[in-house]
Amino acid sequence: MEGRLSEEFEPEQKAGPPVGRVLGLTMVAIFSTTLFMRAVDPLVPQIANYFIADPHTVALLATAFSLPYAITQPILGGLADAFGKTQLMTWSLVVLVVSAAIGALAPNLTVLFISRVVSGVMAGGVFPIAVAIAADLVAVERRQIAVGRMLGAAMLGNVLGSPASGMVADLIGWRGVFVGMGVLGVLSVVAAIIGFRGLSSRAVARIDVRAIPATYMAIFRNPLAKICYGAVMIEAICLFGLFPYVAGLLAATGETRAAIAGLVIGGFGGGGVIYASSVSMLLGRLGEWKLMIGGGSLMSLALALVALRLPWPAQAVDFVFVGLGFYMLHGVIQIYASELAPIARGSAMAMHSAAFFFGNAIGPVVYGWALPTVGLPVTVVTAAVILMGVALVCARKLRRTHA
Repeated sequence: MEGRLSEEFEPEQKAGPPVGRVLGLTMVAIFSTTLFMRAVDPLVPQIANYFIADPHTVALLATAFSLPYAITQPILGGLADAFGKTQLMTWSLVVLVVSAAIGALAPNLTVLFISRVVSGVMAGGVFPIAVAIAADLVAVERRQIAVGRMLGAAMLGNVLGSPASGMVADLIGWRGVFVGMGVLGVLSVVAAIIGFRGLSSRAVARIDVRAIPATYMAIFRNPLAKICYGAVMIEAICLFGLFPYVAGLLAATGETRAAIAGLVIGGFGGGGVIYASSVSMLLGRLGEWKLMIGGGSLMSLALALVALRLPWPAQAVDFVFVGLGFYMLHGVIQIYASELAPIARGSAMAMHSAAFFFGNAIGPVVYGWALPTVGLPVTVVTAAVILMGVALVCARKLRRTHA
């Protein structure tokens, strides 16, 4: 992987370690962090049974991760721009390992929620900062390919993480999932400490701490900020709010295995991997406008099909198309977000992630109300229509004004 990345992106780096190595190491960090995000979703019924708790309450473990992630993004983004992106990423990985250990040993649901809060805060110091590093090192015309590869690492974590967490939980219990996440976190810390040595100052461009408030004001003066940030928040509410309830919906049809819930959710990651491996071809053939419209259409249709309660193998395939469509749209939005403030990309991408994870935090609450109130078909079809509207607005507003 490093050789291939170096071949494509090396001209952008003038000193320090090869760009390919830096981007490859950020992908390792992204992969391990992704496991912290979605690995708990297939475990909701098992954790609820263990602690004798309401499954709807346990499903809010997703919110316990996402809300702190979102709230602390402006702080983490500013710190990354002020003190160095790679330093912040490395320390974030260290604390993620600690949070995994807390989760593995949690004596009650309250402590488990605390571990997810800590995980959410520190995960915010990895993926958005990795995208900012890529934006520093890679020219804009090749950036979507680089970021697409990072999304591929994240989706590989989803593809392997959800099914693996389900299988581990079925074999040795849900605590084993947290142990596994901690081990991968340790490996990522070691790789980061070794690999980021000597990184060019261009990739750790810094601003004065006192300038952070003014930096955020400048970002929001860009008229595209409200489009980029609003779009990803709505995406997350309408789509990711469903994920913590997938295991419960399957259990209602008689399929109680956590591994199967993990496979279905992992289908979404499979779609992300397909996108990451074909982003260069898709972008070349479709262009940004068609990529957004096509992605929104595919995602919306596949989400609406969830209303049919298909057999789980068909649902797993359907989630592949949900994931592919989502990243066709989301990937373009992400590139525009990376250009909102070129001198403070850490801050710009932090706000992007803040908006996205506010949506992730709100989504389970919305679905928790909507599913028992109006039912699954109305809930997912309404969400699908809203997502199509987001794609249309983005396709209209996000246009290149310069080469």
